[in-house]
Formats: sequence, C-alpha cells, structure tokens
Amino acid sequence: MRRWNGWGDEEVEFALSEHALAFLAQRIGAGKPVADAGFEQACAQIGAPRLPPHRLIDSAPAVRLRNALGQSLPDWLRLRYGVIGNVPHGVAYPESAQDVRDLLAYAQQYGVALIPHGGGTSVAGHLSAPAGLPSLVVNMTRMRQLLYLDTESQLATFGAGVFGPDLEAQLRARGYTLGHFPQSFEYSTLGGWVATRSSGQQSLRYGRIEQMFRGGSLETPAGTLHLPTFPASAAGPDLRELVLGSEGRLGILTEATVRVTPAPAYEAFHAVFFPDWRAAETAVRHIAQAGLALSMLRLSNAVETSTMLALASHRRLIGVLERYLSLRGCGEGKCMLMVGVSGRKSQTRVALRESLALTLPHGGVHVGRFMGDKWKQNRFRNVYLRNAAWSHGYAIDTVETAVDWPRVEIMMQAMEKAAAVALGQYGEQAHVYTHLSHLYAQGASVYTTFVYRLAGDYESDLARWKSLKKAASLAIVEHGGTISHQHGVGTDHASYLPAEKGRLGMSLLRTMFEHVDPQQIMNPGKLAP
Repeated sequence: MRRWNGWGDEEVEFALSEHALAFLAQRIGAGKPVADAGFEQACAQIGAPRLPPHRLIDSAPAVRLRNALGQSLPDWLRLRYGVIGNVPHGVAYPESAQDVRDLLAYAQQYGVALIPHGGGTSVAGHLSAPAGLPSLVVNMTRMRQLLYLDTESQLATFGAGVFGPDLEAQLRARGYTLGHFPQSFEYSTLGGWVATRSSGQQSLRYGRIEQMFRGGSLETPAGTLHLPTFPASAAGPDLRELVLGSEGRLGILTEATVRVTPAPAYEAFHAVFFPDWRAAETAVRHIAQAGLALSMLRLSNAVETSTMLALASHRRLIGVLERYLSLRGCGEGKCMLMVGVSGRKSQTRVALRESLALTLPHGGVHVGRFMGDKWKQNRFRNVYLRNAAWSHGYAIDTVETAVDWPRVEIMMQAMEKAAAVALGQYGEQAHVYTHLSHLYAQGASVYTTFVYRLAGDYESDLARWKSLKKAASLAIVEHGGTISHQHGVGTDHASYLPAEKGRLGMSLLRTMFEHVDPQQIMNPGKLAP
C-alpha cells in the first residue's frame, strides 16, 4: 500500500542510525518529531464533490485525498499537518483513449478542470487543484500495457500510465530495456516522464526522455494529436517537442512510443575519490568530453561525500576506507565520483579503463565496486530517507538546475549559500550538499539537497520552505541556470520561467495552450499561469 502522506510503500523503511542522527544533530541541532495528522482526520476535511455524475468518476473522500497531491514539501506539509485545503472533486480511471476523449467532452460541457495524474511523484506542484473551478483528476495508471514492440526498429509502444518497474519487466521479458531510471522510478509513469522532461540516472548511455520519446497520441480539447515515428525529419518544427514538458497543459498523453535497446549483458558501478572539488570537477569534465561509452557519471561534493559516508552502514569498513583514502591524499575535502558502465563486457572494460586513466592526473583514487554496489542496491530506497528524517523532526528538500561548465562551481556555491542565508533569518542552520547528477560535454546538472529542522507547525514550516525555495531559485536565475533540469516547472517554479523563456517565449506558450484548450481546463495554473 502506498503511503498517503509520504514516500513509497508503507512496508519499506530506511531508518536513520544513531550515528547518522548524531551527525545531523552536530551540524544543525537535534530535531523534534512532529505528530502527524491521521488519514481519517484528513478525509473529514474534504467537502462534498461538485461534479455531475459520470461512469468513470469516483468521488469518495479517501480516493480524492490519495490523488490530490504530489511529493513536494508543501504537499507533505499539507498532508502531515492535516491542512488539506483544496482537493479535486473526483478521480477518473480511463482504460482507453476513448475514455479519455469522453472525459474531455465531459469537462468541456461542465467547465471542469482536468488534472492528468500518473504516479503522483511530482516535487514541483504539478498536481494541485485550482481554486474556484470544480476539478477532476484523470488517473492514467490503468493504461499500462505494452501495446507493440518493433524489434527491427527497436521501438516499443506503451499505454502512458505504465509504471517504471512494469515497463521494464515487460521489456526485459523480451530482452530489451528503456534504461530510464529516475529516483522516482518505482512510482512514476512513462506519461509523467514525457510530460515533465524527466532524466534517468543512466542518461549518459540511454539519453534523457526526449531522446527516447519517438511518437504517440495526445488527446486535447481540440482533438487528437498523432505523432508518427521517424528516424529523423526536416519537415518543420518537431511536434514531439510541444508534448515534451507540456505538463498536462495541452492534453493527456494516452500512448507513447519509445526507443528501446537490448538489455545490457553487464553492468557495474565504480567509485573514485578525489582530494578536492576542483580536481574532481576537472576530471569529470574531461571524462564527459571524451565521449566514452559510460552509462553514468555522478559527482558528489565534499559535504555530500561526508554525508553519504556518515549515513552508510558497515562503520568498520568505512573507517578502513577513510584511513586508506587519507594516505592517498584524499582527506577532509574529498569528493566521490560514481562511474557506471552498461553493455557488452568487452566494451565496458575499455570505457572504464579509459575513464579511470583520465582521473589519475587529478589525484583520482579508484576504490573498486563496493561503494557502487551499495549505491545500486539502494538507488530507489535512498528517497525513503525523507520519511525517516521527518519522523525525527527534519525536512529534506532539493533544488536542481543545469549550467555550462564555467558556471558549475559558481552555481553550486550560490545555491548552497542562498539556502544558508534563507534559514539563518529564522535562527536555523541548513545542512546543504550538492552533486552533479547528469554530465554533458557542454556542462552539468547541479542538484542541491537541503536538510533542516522542522519548526513544528504548518505555517512556520511553510514559511521556512518558501524562503529557502525562493532564495535558491533566485540564485539559479541570477547565475544563468535553467529553473529545472529534471523536475519540471509546475506551480513551484512557474514564476521563474519568464526569466528563462523571455516575454515572447511565454507568449508563444500561452498562445499554444489557448489554441488547443480555449476554455483553459487542462491543468490550469501549471507551467505558465
């Protein structure tokens, strides 16, 4: 059973050890646990539905609550404190494109706002119901089958509501993989990946979702947009680009055709440590620009590295590793790089050997696969630390961007400083750390995590989050970064989008939305209010 007010499965726990709690207390103070509101208490706040009856709609309070919000910190605050506020008036579960068209006609007839819903993993406010209008969530997760696999072209067509594990299971049974593994993989859907321009952890090999998405069908209030598949085309602007990142404003993606590849025969993740950030960043830039057949490069700064080692189990082994690294010149300021390889074993050996050779002039110390194996084992479990941290009185949130190489370190420092200053006005400290999660020849994504103490009441904690989010977002805009590399825009980032797109760009977006949705019923308020 999915948690209704947190991340993931209710049966899965990723507890913080006493050592980890002492680590946090030393840096930002001991947290004070907050009592969560109960599910029945939250359901009791939900008012009567304002929707005419329809065969596909369920208006039960429990169903509406479970589909009302995502995984952003403001969503968590509303659920955890029981300040539920506005929720959708019903949830529909279409099983075909015709069902979706019926729901669009229903919404147009009665003036109902439609909120497309996949796995509910948004951390940018994509799922919040608009105030004033009656609203309906369209939950796509019953449309999850592999519809067609073209082995000659290596293209697979799925219902857009397919979850990551289900998608991979259907492909692996036939010897293929999509290779798209965001941290939300277990609970996010293909349609959600397309709608938010998602990026998976192994995008260096498989590409981001925009490289994978080759066509499909989008149901809009103005009709059906069919996107045929071509290996390449010069026939004007690529309409797929309109759908990618559209966040439900154009319509509802019912099926998607994606590029797949044969499942890798071999996969491994190795750890390399560097004496400091400057050496690590230089080395990883050289590797990214060498065009090697790697599947992943992930570089943690010194604070994230020390945090990962502090949270790790096997304390004795970590102690031995720390002493060894110190002897090799990687002491207090050391930074860890994770190098992933996937494919034929002969091919991966060459790529790994060449990448490790590029680390040597920069003081890189290769420590083998142990850390990499642990990372892979927990790659979709680490997000459960948000639940564990909350239970001990701490909040965890993230902000991410992407910039060209000359601005990477500047951006990292600016985002971290902005967070510290924002929380400092409340007399609080933040434990802040950063990694480069996706590497390109041109630059890198910069992904910063903030851990800080909860105040213990809804209004205070919302104010702290707003201050932190605003400060970090302004730092991104002021230093020329994109407001989102992989999380999308939603409502949380919408006010910063004009700085990136410009007045004409925003006008083009709004004109496009109005053309296919003149009544403005498709996920109103998101992306471009």
